[in-house]
Amino acid sequence: MPDDAPASSHTRPGAGTTRGFPRAIFEAEHNIFRDSVRRFLEAEVVPEYAAWEDAGQTPREIWLRAGEEGLLGTSIPEAYGGSEAGFLYDSVVLEELGRLGLAAPAWDLHSYIVAPFLIKFGTDDQKARYLPGMASGEIIASIAMTEPDTGSDLQGIRTTAVRDGDDYVVNGSKIYITNSIIGDLTLLVCKTDPTLGARGVSLLLVDTDSPGYVKSKNLKKIGNKAQDTGLLYFEDLRVPAENLLGAENDGWRYLMNGLVQERLIVAVRSIAMVESALEQTIQFTKERKAFGQTVFDFQNTRFKLADIATEAAVGREFMDRCIAEHARAELDPQKAAMAKMWVTELADRTLDQCLQLHGGQGYMWETWIARAWADARVHRIYAGTNEIMRELIGRAL
Repeated sequence: MPDDAPASSHTRPGAGTTRGFPRAIFEAEHNIFRDSVRRFLEAEVVPEYAAWEDAGQTPREIWLRAGEEGLLGTSIPEAYGGSEAGFLYDSVVLEELGRLGLAAPAWDLHSYIVAPFLIKFGTDDQKARYLPGMASGEIIASIAMTEPDTGSDLQGIRTTAVRDGDDYVVNGSKIYITNSIIGDLTLLVCKTDPTLGARGVSLLLVDTDSPGYVKSKNLKKIGNKAQDTGLLYFEDLRVPAENLLGAENDGWRYLMNGLVQERLIVAVRSIAMVESALEQTIQFTKERKAFGQTVFDFQNTRFKLADIATEAAVGREFMDRCIAEHARAELDPQKAAMAKMWVTELADRTLDQCLQLHGGQGYMWETWIARAWADARVHRIYAGTNEIMRELIGRAL
């Protein structure tokens, strides 16, 4: 690589090992699936990604192609068009997105956060209406909880749903909602009994083409630029009562049920980004020349990379244990909080250090490390801030 050549925007290390440490949680069939996911992403997502960042959203065609390839239905039951393969397969998709630095399409939110709510709490009719389209990519899903004045505090939610005959009438607003601009289905968190605080929350399945559902604005972000992130308004939006997910005023319990997986998803993506940043920075520093030698030849560089390699190896062992436990439905909320907190902060430190070792090139948006550095920052906020993770861990001590 010439000294003035930009680093590759999207390269990836091998996935079967972490710097020589074999991974024990995946079988041959998982590795075959990983190869197919990798080929698909490198052929059909990577070449178009910069254009999607400029557009601020991903096209429907890539969702349909992902559905054809089986990427969207890995945990959706076969009866509804998925493969029902389980969380290990979900993790493969997440890891490959993370390794390539692809913050979008937001298949993780769609397939591994929204779909599980439907699978676990939906009626047979609701599952039949929505899950096949979610598996095929014909229906793009989001979850709308955060509000402009209350963040994601369930007790403070102001969006209301008032029963009126066979409908709920919804009024309010939501902000920072991924997939909401391109989406077809929103799992809407609203208050059905404001007197009960967080215990008066319900979940509604809302078709986004309904009158009164207003996609107000696609927000501009520091990173994750190829994900659409919307500001929504609901103005006398009528939602059929049959679209209530589970029981009225039971939404708080359903949301708490999904937090372990949501937090682990963030950590899975983050550790993959750590490993990819390490591999790319090793390669870059061994090729980049400065003062008559490679950047890698400086002791400072090797020491920093040694620290990163060690933390990545430790993090990978912990993460693989968490992934395996969750695949067996054994991961507890405290350990999920630990994984989310520690790995996202590891990613922040690692990506910052690796960007520094790239010098000026690291600050150029077309490089992988620049995009990853910007994209990873929100992981400390997603799925509950890391301050909340510390509170949860501390309470369990």
